[in-house]
Amino acid sequence: MDLSTSYLGLKLKSPVIVGSSGLTTSVENLKKIESSGAGAVVLKSIFEEEIYNEYRSILEKEKDQEFPDTRFLDYYDYKIKDDNIKRFLELIKTAKKEIDIPVVASINCVSSWEWSFFAKKLEEAGADAIELNLFILPSDFDKNCQEVEDTYLKIIKQITEAVKIPVSVKMSYYFADLAAFVKRVSKSGVKGIVLFNRFFHPDFDIDKFKVVPTNVLSHSSDLAISLRWMSIMSGRVDCDLIASTGVHDGESIIKEILAGADSVQMVSALYKNGIDSITGMLEDVKSWMRKHNFEKLDDFRGKMSQKNSPNPAEYERVQFMRYFDTKKYDLD
Repeated sequence: MDLSTSYLGLKLKSPVIVGSSGLTTSVENLKKIESSGAGAVVLKSIFEEEIYNEYRSILEKEKDQEFPDTRFLDYYDYKIKDDNIKRFLELIKTAKKEIDIPVVASINCVSSWEWSFFAKKLEEAGADAIELNLFILPSDFDKNCQEVEDTYLKIIKQITEAVKIPVSVKMSYYFADLAAFVKRVSKSGVKGIVLFNRFFHPDFDIDKFKVVPTNVLSHSSDLAISLRWMSIMSGRVDCDLIASTGVHDGESIIKEILAGADSVQMVSALYKNGIDSITGMLEDVKSWMRKHNFEKLDDFRGKMSQKNSPNPAEYERVQFMRYFDTKKYDLD
């Protein structure tokens, strides 16, 4: 069985990509990821917010001084960024020496003015591709959807024009006209779109009156969102499509490829079951392929996409009417 696929123009030995996470911060883990059968790895994102938060903490300490010396703040700003970038670049260089699968560098952006320079540094360090993890929460009452979309496209334009290596965008489903915007992004110069990124989910500690995280790891049921949109967008964009969130086993890999995915990203399943669980998932894919007489992924890729469906409306149904009409439940 041939599990090889193409991702951003890169040849992968399997469709599994280990996504940006704490699992991808050490060379030891990267070696395990490769030996378990993954086709590529996305290094843990460097977060623009982390750099600025570190800078703000220094600023607050300076303000607490009786005679704050703000002359050095520009130096602190430079030093923090420089240290973060150096550590990340060193990880890329080491990873490229130690493993043979493609190494993707990830940037989590909220602005665009400095990242073209940073992207160039990632390319020089040897990254095979760059993944832009873009999310701007649409909570600004003074910004309309067009302004938010334009911000995304501005960042993408700056990065794609700054480097020669392929760029992908990991994006959310929080758009008023998602299908149209995904198609617009696919024409922006990127080589791939990851559907979708997973966010911090806030909850309340009602005794300590604090905001706390909840549902940190995804569940297999989360697959439904990316599966629907993968099916809808497959064959209708000008770049690769990568599925993410809810990919927890061999069956979910098969489903996403049936929907049209070129590859899949996973993280939560590996936190739960270990990095070496990739091997078993890929064996399950092979077993299913043998059962249905498929020799390679392209034999069934997109077979169940909306574009290839005899009943395209099934992918756009949003109500449970038919389901609950045919099921009986004891609600007592």
